[in-house]
Amino acid sequence: MDKMLVYLYYPLVLLLLFLGSKWFGRKQWNEEFFSLDQSKMWQGFFAVCVMLHHAGQKTCAPWLQKWYIRPGLDFFVPIGYMIVAFFFVCSGYGLYVSWKGKEGYLKGFVRRRVLPLVVAFYVTEWLFLVVRLLMGEKIPTEKIIYYIIGLQQANPNAWFVIAMPIFYLMFFVCFRFIKKEGWALTGVFALIIGWILIGCATDHNDWWMKGEWWYNSALFFPLGLLFGKCKDGFVRVAKKCWWPAIILTVAVGFGLHLYAEFAREYFGYYCEWNKVFGQRFFRRIMTVVAEQGPALTFVLFFLLLGLKVKIGNKALKFMGAVTLEFYLIHALFIDLFGFNFFDVTKSLYYIKNVFLYTLVVAVCSVPATLLLRKVLHPKQPILPPVKG
Repeated sequence: MDKMLVYLYYPLVLLLLFLGSKWFGRKQWNEEFFSLDQSKMWQGFFAVCVMLHHAGQKTCAPWLQKWYIRPGLDFFVPIGYMIVAFFFVCSGYGLYVSWKGKEGYLKGFVRRRVLPLVVAFYVTEWLFLVVRLLMGEKIPTEKIIYYIIGLQQANPNAWFVIAMPIFYLMFFVCFRFIKKEGWALTGVFALIIGWILIGCATDHNDWWMKGEWWYNSALFFPLGLLFGKCKDGFVRVAKKCWWPAIILTVAVGFGLHLYAEFAREYFGYYCEWNKVFGQRFFRRIMTVVAEQGPALTFVLFFLLLGLKVKIGNKALKFMGAVTLEFYLIHALFIDLFGFNFFDVTKSLYYIKNVFLYTLVVAVCSVPATLLLRKVLHPKQPILPPVKG
């Protein structure tokens, strides 16, 4: 019975998404499609899915030793890069819409958009370093210095707040110094493709670009910019063929997902065993290319869904307001109550029951998220507004 409880999370996730939602009938559409409010709530929903993804990696991922594997969250294990793709689309879209609609948007851009992410990175890095030391992890002095200055990451989720400021700077440079919008957008695509190529050329390590998660969804940042530019056209076409489009997206997406699973097994990111650099590079290129298809159909499915469903409840509004803080802090509890602590020392307490483990992670993450929000935004209310 205890093992079956974990499957309650699947209907609970659907309840979180659809509770209080408004569904639109034939020839009716969500006129607030991808508004700031809707976009934030979608991101809040996917922040919860990221937590379940990381909990799945700690309980039932196929690379774990068999005596640690406890099934239940298997669905969430392989979809992490797809969820990140959605986040990148939201980021790119938001930047484009703000740039297009706000005169002088790029003035003070680095201070307003880049600096807060850098501060969030260092605050959580130093917090994780302190906790790791308190947990008894033996960290060489040299590595402590690397953690402090950010060359290595004490927080395994910190890669996102390294990549995002860099992507934002790519956007800033291209849209600030390239006068024609089309060429500026092309410039961001070129820089992101360069980022991906650097990632594919880099073996797994303890530094930046330490694994495929740094780059396998990166293309969706400029795709988000492109979506901002072409949103009206997308909506116009989608309204004409919504049912065929969403059915085709699911069918094609499933097939592309199967191919991506095959590509990861056949080519693979973990190919350091191959001494020939060109072959390692080729294998990673083939794998990352294979993953773009399922990620694209995943994003398209939820964009199409958003045209017919207006989501909204207090839980989603809350999560949408604290998405970044929740993302950055929850990994601490994933490992404090997992079978070990960041693969280097004993955890605080190993909760073997997956349902209870995930529940404890979620319950502990919420107050920690609010405290982190207060640290990062001391002038803002600790509880974000959730009315409406």
